[in-house]
Amino acid sequence: MPPVEGRKSQFPETGSSSLTEQAVIYASSHGPASRAFKIHLVCLHRPGCGEKWQSVQIPAETYTYLWNVLSHNLYTVLHIPHDPVALEEHFRDDDDGPVSSQGYMPYLNKYILDKVEEGAFVKEDFDELCWTLTAKKNYKPDRNGNSVVSHKDAFKLWCLFNFLSEDKYPLVMVPDEVEYLLKKVCTAMNVELNCCELDDYLSQDPQHQSGMTVWQFLDLVNSGKLLRGIEREAVSMAVEEVYQEVIEDMLKQGYLWKKGQLRRNWSERWFTLKPSALSYYMSEERKEKKGSIALDKHCCVEVLPDRDGKRCMFCVKTSSRTYEMSASDTKQRQEWTLAIQTAIRLQAEGKKSLHKDLKQKRREQREQRERRKAAKEEEMQRLKQLQEEKERKLQELELLKEAQRQAELLLQEEEQRRRLQHEEMQRTLEIQLKEAEQARASMQAEMVLKEAEAERQRKRIVELEEMQERLQEALHQEVKARQDEESVRYAQARLLAEEEEKLKELMKLKEEQEEYIIQTQREKQVLKQEMENKSKYLEEAQKQLEEVRENRQRVDQDVMAAQRKLRQASTNVKHWNVQMNRLMHPIGPGEKRMTACGGFPSIPPVVLTRRESSLKLKQRLENKNYELEREDSKKNVNNGETRRLSLSPDMDTTATDPSN
Repeated sequence: MPPVEGRKSQFPETGSSSLTEQAVIYASSHGPASRAFKIHLVCLHRPGCGEKWQSVQIPAETYTYLWNVLSHNLYTVLHIPHDPVALEEHFRDDDDGPVSSQGYMPYLNKYILDKVEEGAFVKEDFDELCWTLTAKKNYKPDRNGNSVVSHKDAFKLWCLFNFLSEDKYPLVMVPDEVEYLLKKVCTAMNVELNCCELDDYLSQDPQHQSGMTVWQFLDLVNSGKLLRGIEREAVSMAVEEVYQEVIEDMLKQGYLWKKGQLRRNWSERWFTLKPSALSYYMSEERKEKKGSIALDKHCCVEVLPDRDGKRCMFCVKTSSRTYEMSASDTKQRQEWTLAIQTAIRLQAEGKKSLHKDLKQKRREQREQRERRKAAKEEEMQRLKQLQEEKERKLQELELLKEAQRQAELLLQEEEQRRRLQHEEMQRTLEIQLKEAEQARASMQAEMVLKEAEAERQRKRIVELEEMQERLQEALHQEVKARQDEESVRYAQARLLAEEEEKLKELMKLKEEQEEYIIQTQREKQVLKQEMENKSKYLEEAQKQLEEVRENRQRVDQDVMAAQRKLRQASTNVKHWNVQMNRLMHPIGPGEKRMTACGGFPSIPPVVLTRRESSLKLKQRLENKNYELEREDSKKNVNNGETRRLSLSPDMDTTATDPSN
């Protein structure tokens, strides 16, 4: 197994290339879930052959040897005591041997994963093992050496891919995360990502819309489509910077001036900021570590005024000490203070990684977009169904109208036919009545002879009565048809009323959507107004800071003037003391006179008493003036400090809210 380029491999050689052709460990580097890391064992078949694992005729001893080598590597990397007999005992009752990864998984869970302790192993070594086992078969750089990234950079991109991929097997990275990672690499090189070419590449294969595998991602980077004209060294430096930021949780790094605790001198150090600590080294190679500042939720960072010949100063306050530092310019100081505040916030929230938090937030945003998209599609589908229902109702209504018109035409034709029949029968009856009258007139004389004819006429009358009954029945049928027509019209009116209710519901939904859009615009305007107000507050706080600085300078000048007065007063006191000493001993060499008792003449007691009283009076006056000047200077200093402390909370609030 070849080691990763640029690092010495810690794993034993297997002596066979069949390991990567038959079994490989694929590790998900998303951090501990139920165990330290989730390890997936993937059985690969030879590409293009379509043969399953069982079709490869390999002795069981070879499989056991492969699993032993793999287990030994995992024991070494994860710092677990090795149990060489456990694997043979696990497969002792299996005559066919461990013919698939499914037989190895119980052993992996019981003897390896259950014994892993978080923080007991080096994650980079574990990633190196997984990369070593997977890259030999799957990673295919340019054989002519024209690849955009080196083997070492490909390993770092592989680690970044595992970190940003989805928490499901097989590991894929969605297009949004691919674009995010490529944008970070391009930003580190101060170039802009060509999103159009990335979209064209993703649209070529429909499977890329659901996610890319790590090998497809590395092929995309090595193809040079997105990084044309950029040197390989620049790409390597950008990948290293993104790797340190995302994988090693490096929030920020760079040179700063630091003030010592004992000698109080300023030294330039290379600082690296992580969520848990702010470390500093002699140089950017980070070989000699000089110290570390542990960060917790009780720490804070403050901006300091320029002094001691240093500018752009700030300090980090912990529970035990305050660290003073100086940046190269105001921008660097703002970036460092914001980064340290971010680390303190992560410690207060109990989070260990900033990018894991950002990844979770991006995933939640994607899920929200998917939910909104699904809700919108569902709403469109419902509207479409309502439109189809409306069209269907309209078609039914048209069919009912057409049926009504057909029924009206049939009723009119039936009524016309009945009217004609009735007129025809009426004419026939009139003719028959005339004939009967004529016959009655002609048969009065011949009554006896015409009895048979009379009987025939009576039968005809009976037939006419039956005909009248049939006419009445036809009239009843006509009335019934008219009633059916009324029921059809009532059903038509009911359908029209339902249609009007549906239209009202649609209009109501449209009005609710318009109200929601108006409310969103109002909220946006309110947020914009709040941002403007906060920017005004920030400007006012800066003006107040300038005023505090001017007051501080004036106070310093007053203190210096008071000190000069004190020095002058002390000089005057010394001068008066000298004068008084001279007055106390006024005898000179030429004025010696012997007294009667053999000694020198003394000064009269009255003169000495007056001189001592005047000297004490002057000393009291000078002490009183000195105490008054000291009290005035203390009051001025206290007033300046009070103003600075009253303005510092406002400055903290404006500095801690840069996102507003």
